[in-house]
Amino acid sequence: MFLAPVFGYLGDRYNRKVIMSVGIGFWSVVTLASSYMPREYFWLLLLTRGLVGVGEASYSTIAPTIIADLYVKERRTQMLSVFYFAIPVGSGLGYIVGSKVDDMAGDWHWALRVTPALGLVAVVLLLFVVKEPKRGAIEARPEHTLQRTSWLGDMKALCRNPSFVLSTFGFTAVAFVTGSLALWAPAFLFRAAVFTGERPPCVKGPCDTSDSLYFGIITVVSGILGVASGAEVSRRLRLRTPKADPLVCALGLLLSAPFLYLAIVFAQASPTATYVFIFLGETFLSMNWAIVADILLYVVVPTRRATAEAFQIVLSHLLGDAGSPYLIGLVSDSLKQTDSYLWQFRSLQLSLLTCTFVAVGGGAFFLATALFIEKDRQRAANYTPSGERLNLELRLCAWAPD
Repeated sequence: MFLAPVFGYLGDRYNRKVIMSVGIGFWSVVTLASSYMPREYFWLLLLTRGLVGVGEASYSTIAPTIIADLYVKERRTQMLSVFYFAIPVGSGLGYIVGSKVDDMAGDWHWALRVTPALGLVAVVLLLFVVKEPKRGAIEARPEHTLQRTSWLGDMKALCRNPSFVLSTFGFTAVAFVTGSLALWAPAFLFRAAVFTGERPPCVKGPCDTSDSLYFGIITVVSGILGVASGAEVSRRLRLRTPKADPLVCALGLLLSAPFLYLAIVFAQASPTATYVFIFLGETFLSMNWAIVADILLYVVVPTRRATAEAFQIVLSHLLGDAGSPYLIGLVSDSLKQTDSYLWQFRSLQLSLLTCTFVAVGGGAFFLATALFIEKDRQRAANYTPSGERLNLELRLCAWAPD
């Protein structure tokens, strides 16, 4: 979160694939190192886990801008959909692989030793396969025709962009809900099973990890369906209205809210119904990923896109998934009247209902985005820096007849 603005600044000015490669390489090394921390150095485990964010800051802020410089319009949306499959699919596979490696090895440390090797493969592919495109080269206004501004100037321009600001707040709601579910959903499902007597409580590890496995499978499948359906619905709706993208994002969040509510409420009555409702809620929630990125790319000029991605990451983490798991736990603890299995389940159930209201709020932000999207898109497409505009006017005046 804190390094995203740094990488955003660098990504708008220097070689992007080198920056990403350094970040992912560092990410892989610290992930591997964290698996070897002894018990007495728990603080060092926390530090190395935190440094994993260096990789995300370098990659998530820059990778979409490279895709934007390779494709335009509907083709760009399709390629962003392929890219954003990685978020729900990767998260789901993390639950699946992590729980299985833990079961086979009998040691959770081994779950942290799987991804570093894959990260190093990604670095090699980035350095030797990916080509660095010029910023905006495929668009009507390539990089060399756009005048660079200072970082402060970029931030002022972004804050005056209503579509960017409102869609970022909408995406923050998505991050809040997904962050809460990522941490608390498996624990909530396990507590529900203990409360109903379907499973014995876990007093001493290793505990049953089947809920993590099932939640991971749901996350993978719902992520694929959600991202793909969101992009396709948006593509079809664009034929009817230029406001299609924010409207589809709003629809996804507003539809996810009731299904998440039903999943939370039905937990003690029917585990099967709970999994079905979680699947539907996550599917609608995942409709936003690729579309939000596409909105950012076409309402922001090419030379500010990495900075815009960084700003969006900072805000969505700061108000979204960085704090939401802690907030859900804090509310749950405050509601807990006793330390019984009943209140361990009930307090977390009531706390998780917060996610449904946040989802509705996020939908409202995207509806507001639809009011400005056409104007901001045209402004970005026709952008001319003030200095360049002045020179253009002077040239026109020089050629004008008396």
